[in-house]
Amino acid sequence: MRTSRNDRSGLRGADSIFGPFAQLTWSGLALVFAFSTPMLASSPAAERQPNVIVILTDDQGSVDANCFGATDLHTPGIDLLAERGVRFTQFYAGAPVCSPSRAALLTGRYPIRAGVPGNVSSQQGQAGMPPEQVTMGEMFQAAGYATAHVGKWHLGYTPETMPNAQGFDHSFGHMGGCIDNFSHFFYWQGPNRHDLWRNGAQIQCPGRFFPELMLTEANEFITQNKDRPFFLYVAMNTPHYPYQGEPQWREHYRDLPYPRNLYAAFVTTLDARIERLAKRIDELGLTEQTIVVYQSDNGHSTEERAHFGGGSAGPYRGAKFSLFEGGIRVPAVISWPTRLPVGAVRSQRAHACDWLPTLAELCGVEPPRTELDGRSLTAVIRSESAPSPHEVLHWTTGNSWAVREGDWKLLGNPRETGANDAAASAEPLFLADLAGDLGETKNLAADHPDVVRRLKSLHEAWRKAADGGR
Repeated sequence: MRTSRNDRSGLRGADSIFGPFAQLTWSGLALVFAFSTPMLASSPAAERQPNVIVILTDDQGSVDANCFGATDLHTPGIDLLAERGVRFTQFYAGAPVCSPSRAALLTGRYPIRAGVPGNVSSQQGQAGMPPEQVTMGEMFQAAGYATAHVGKWHLGYTPETMPNAQGFDHSFGHMGGCIDNFSHFFYWQGPNRHDLWRNGAQIQCPGRFFPELMLTEANEFITQNKDRPFFLYVAMNTPHYPYQGEPQWREHYRDLPYPRNLYAAFVTTLDARIERLAKRIDELGLTEQTIVVYQSDNGHSTEERAHFGGGSAGPYRGAKFSLFEGGIRVPAVISWPTRLPVGAVRSQRAHACDWLPTLAELCGVEPPRTELDGRSLTAVIRSESAPSPHEVLHWTTGNSWAVREGDWKLLGNPRETGANDAAASAEPLFLADLAGDLGETKNLAADHPDVVRRLKSLHEAWRKAADGGR
């Protein structure tokens, strides 16, 4: 654990930003912010800072939970979070693929500025997200929270880029993109490699179901730290391939068409762990003291290893790897019973980078002194009439890019995974009006050249600034 790195990165630029506070220690600054945050100041005397659990699912489709529109799935765990909190209908991942999406969530920065423009290698010994990036784990660790990572990492295999060096006191899970859930081996590139780690050391749990191992590890961490504020990042590796749903759920969905039946069984296998995690929080009497954030990292996969599909983007076009809505518009919820609205829905535009500043504000902790792309969503969470903190949003993946301004969205070199990929790639610029064409079915670029020029200029200016702002 590199506490010196927290001091180094956290106090970057302190003299210019904080003036008379510049000589305070990191912990002293956190104390100042904790007692100056209006939301916490109005709470009962001596109330401790809230716990935080961030649940990130893997390759879950845009509508693949009951509360997000699915009618053929059983998802009581995710639905419970929505009943207890605020559900977003225009929430965007930082990228349409795993590593950059995770980097955006953990740093509050667009992937290209977090130094993770694409997937990090699953080859052991390979570096990942640059160590100078400041993560959500480091933010909470510096504020005195117990911190843990459980599940998938996919942001580096070197000591400097693995979780214990990125702000997590405790870490358990796999470092690469995916594993077999029983052998814990990575099979899909190069020689077979075992990939299961606890605090930087490889461990062996042959034959034990990884989703259950994740739940056990998460519950133990919560139980051990129930008397102090904790931050738990639960990065589920489900429903990412290989589809290995539990037998009872494979039987439950036996009448669904293939491959939806395989995918559905894995979604409910995932959901059952979310439900049991929520139950453990209830049993410990921590429900009203715990903020829970949930989202998917990107849209559903149509890769061969995912049986060419199974997930659903509902009315949206595209899937994983695509910057059409189905690749980046994801299910997302935040809950904090008694402190935030319950059973609420928000249609304002929001982004994965927003979680870090939002949680910093809600918990009264100091955000990193780096330049953040995320904006706090607290006003939006509290009011359906509050404006989105984003007028413009940006994405890049490979040679594809997209920019959204209001309801206009311009895609450059668009890719659509699946049968229509060639057709999408034949149009170097694709302009959609999401207000009238949610499915991005018609390219309006020829009809609105002025909008194309404006959005292209916005993207080019942003990209130039981002390339120089890492």
